[in-house]
Amino acid sequence: MRLSLLRKLLIGSATCMLSVSLATSPAMAQKPRPKSPAAKPAAKPPAGGGSQAIELDEPAAPADAPAQPKAVDSGPAPVAGQMTEQAAQAKRLFDGEKWGDAAAALYRVYKGETGDDEGNKQLAQYHLAISLYRLKFYQGAYGIFSEIADKPNHLKFNETLLWLAKLATDLPEPADIVERVGKYNDSQIDKFNNSNQRELYWQLNYLLGRYKYRNRQYDDALRLFSKVDRQSKYYVRGQFFSGISNVQLRRSIPAVQSFQRIVGAIDSGEIETLEDEDRMRDLAFLSMARTYYSASVRLDESNSPTIDSAKLSAAVKYWNKVDQGSEYWLDALFEESWAYFMAGDYAHALGNIHTIESPYFPNSYYPEAEILKAVIYFANCQYDDAETIVAKFQKKYQPMYDDLNKVLKRFQGEDQDEPFYKFLKQVRDGKADLPPRIKIVVENALGDRQLLRHLQYVQVLDDENKRFGKAPAAFRDSPLGNDVKDAMQLARDIAVRNAGQLARERYQRNLDELNEHLRDSAKILIDINSAKRNQLDAAIAGSQVQGPTEERNIVKPDEEHVIWPFDGEYWRDELGFYRQTITSKCGR
Repeated sequence: MRLSLLRKLLIGSATCMLSVSLATSPAMAQKPRPKSPAAKPAAKPPAGGGSQAIELDEPAAPADAPAQPKAVDSGPAPVAGQMTEQAAQAKRLFDGEKWGDAAAALYRVYKGETGDDEGNKQLAQYHLAISLYRLKFYQGAYGIFSEIADKPNHLKFNETLLWLAKLATDLPEPADIVERVGKYNDSQIDKFNNSNQRELYWQLNYLLGRYKYRNRQYDDALRLFSKVDRQSKYYVRGQFFSGISNVQLRRSIPAVQSFQRIVGAIDSGEIETLEDEDRMRDLAFLSMARTYYSASVRLDESNSPTIDSAKLSAAVKYWNKVDQGSEYWLDALFEESWAYFMAGDYAHALGNIHTIESPYFPNSYYPEAEILKAVIYFANCQYDDAETIVAKFQKKYQPMYDDLNKVLKRFQGEDQDEPFYKFLKQVRDGKADLPPRIKIVVENALGDRQLLRHLQYVQVLDDENKRFGKAPAAFRDSPLGNDVKDAMQLARDIAVRNAGQLARERYQRNLDELNEHLRDSAKILIDINSAKRNQLDAAIAGSQVQGPTEERNIVKPDEEHVIWPFDGEYWRDELGFYRQTITSKCGR
């Protein structure tokens, strides 16, 4: 769930300031620290990497997008009669696990070369797919199982669901096994709900839930995810998608409960096969914080925000739970800065930005942090300082925007997905021809997990092609071998185009967001100039920071902290604990 839309509304006027008290409860308490430094105004941020939204496994389909096609009724199921001797021999080879010979013999039956009836051809097709799977030609097997999944009256339609689940563990997500599982329904999955196939049953509910989620059928998705038991290795992922589904339905309480179940399951140690436990826990905390934050801000008809301070406090609590060693820690700090800003606690907001801009994070890329800093200075009527921050921002980021745009123009026109895929590979290998000042920006824009999964899929297909090259010549040169090779090549061509298209979208989104920040900076300059000419209208002037808010922005230590003035030198153990006193000059 992204916060950028909400922030854009708030930046619409740089004078959109609120003063809301954060609850002084244990949820908001600072961690015990030997010292809590008060940072001086930070220098301009180092060039580098980037804050990115959580990437789910795939984007949800647009609201008006048609649902994925369902299986087509192919008429009554055929009957398998007496096999020909050739078909019987092919089945004996299959039963004897002589996969290569069996595949060749079954292929002839499947293609109608032996004169067998339609029922036996369908059985041969199913066993052929299994043989290819056993030979580790997963893409070739997937192609045949996909054909079966399109025919609900196929003799092995139900059994194919088992093999689709197996393929879902052997092929990366861009292979889109989920779309094929979407051909099935609850009753067909329920057939696996027995003591011997319980994990398979949970996996299939998760996969079908993913299909429903993709097609914005959120209530159906929630029902399916709820069937994934806490003992399953798919439980945490199912709960994550449950949380996001509830967010899409604007049900913040059930969403948070799903994310809380993730943390509870991980901390209990019940799930032994879960990968990336720490990452999933931090994602859950980040998602809870974002959910509470979005629920805490409501805009009226005039786009003026009102704040629920309890929900805002809860958001801060969960942002603070993201581990400092996490890849999401800087994201949490930055997003938390917006919560402090909304609460009028500018000392915390500026302190977080000071941490983000420290030399310990040379690859960080948070241009919006400078926008937020300028807005805070403007809100406190420190117009000259705000103007300086904006000027530095524009001087740094306008040339970066121009460079990024020039690179993208290399790929204008049609049929540019494959060239952009090659560019993606060059970026990932550190060989791309890029101006130094945008190198880290591009690497971050093209470094999310979803893109990496697409690259992984292409690599899996390349590895499979190498295995095919080592197969016996009789297999490689046969009609079956040609079909297998064609299936791999077609899948690779599609995977490359999809990866290139997604990479271009990621790059364009990053460029558009930077352009949005540049426009925001121009809006702030307009407000600054208006303020300097004393032309602010009464509504804007009334929203300026006054009296009580200023008290909250004077850094004072408690019994567990001491003030340690910032002298220009950063210390790692101080990261995240900087505070910056800021004095309002409004009304003076």
